[in-house]
Amino acid sequence: MLPLRLCTRRSLGHLDDNASASRRGLEEVKMKWYLVASLLTVLTSSQGILTTLSQSNGKYKYDYATVPFLAEVFKLIVSSVFLWRECKKSPPAKMTTDWKSVRLFPIPSIIYLIHNNVQFATLMYVDTSTYQIMGNLKIVTTGILFRLFLKKKLTNLQWMAIVLLAVGTTTSQVKGCGEASCDSLFSAPIQGYMLGILSACLSALAGVYTEFLMKKNNDSLYWQNVQLYTFGAIFNMARLVLDDFRGGFEKGPWWQRLFNGYSVTTWMVVLNLGSTGLLVSWLMKYADNIVKVYSTSMAMLLTMVLSVFLFSFKPTVQLFLGIIVCMMSLHMYFAPPNMLVDLPSTVRTDPESLVNVPVDRKTDS
Repeated sequence: MLPLRLCTRRSLGHLDDNASASRRGLEEVKMKWYLVASLLTVLTSSQGILTTLSQSNGKYKYDYATVPFLAEVFKLIVSSVFLWRECKKSPPAKMTTDWKSVRLFPIPSIIYLIHNNVQFATLMYVDTSTYQIMGNLKIVTTGILFRLFLKKKLTNLQWMAIVLLAVGTTTSQVKGCGEASCDSLFSAPIQGYMLGILSACLSALAGVYTEFLMKKNNDSLYWQNVQLYTFGAIFNMARLVLDDFRGGFEKGPWWQRLFNGYSVTTWMVVLNLGSTGLLVSWLMKYADNIVKVYSTSMAMLLTMVLSVFLFSFKPTVQLFLGIIVCMMSLHMYFAPPNMLVDLPSTVRTDPESLVNVPVDRKTDS
């Protein structure tokens, strides 16, 4: 006779240990991306403030096109240093150098390049306030592309939370109906709305595709960053060269005026933009696009609140309502389901209550 009770309890013990270790690992990763997402919110919020402070009498003394280029170079240098440190460890960092894999990394830069041109085209048809409000469409389009291309399933509550986030950010940006800009929201030509929708889709597509690249294999995050930022620096340098040709080299080649007009605040803008990009790549690797969308949306609201104290920005009822709706959305998306709805409690079987079932050992006769 073989009692199964002891074997069953040992098996359950091993399963419980493995499950506990897995839960601890997931909790550690979650704590890390909570921290990274919070830091991203602060840096993204300070980006607009620093950019405003870098102006002199409402104008830039430096060529603003050099800022993204230097930010890409900064991200490339930081990622290269961390990759070099990883390669010295044992085992070394995993790096896929096959051309079929490397050739995918210029695509996000190409999408962002097209997106920037669509942005300028959109602003030809709509005013700045309307463009900002239409930009919130990228919150919903990110969720849609997240579901279609990455096959990530979202619950009904999470879909409601994403829509609420878009509504909340839009509400915070809508001005009082007594102002002229309120009428301009629905008076733009149809081309402006179509380009605005295209801009939102391109922004979401670039983010979702970047997440796909970061998660398609187990390559080192820093190796993937090196590839992304190398092409990013190349495309931004190409833009500077193109600006030179358009201007007939009146101000000289771009490398001779690269740091013209730079101040301490301008360098803070560069470092802030570069650090933000590094945090976004980490979230793409270990979290997802939705976390990034929430971080940047909360950053926008934080910027508005800080502007009240820094730039004498007058708070509106719409701003307070938008903040409340966005906080509700944040809770709905990330809170455990049992905190949002009443779920039936599950009964866990006590190992002590297991029945000791004897089994005959069969022997060959």
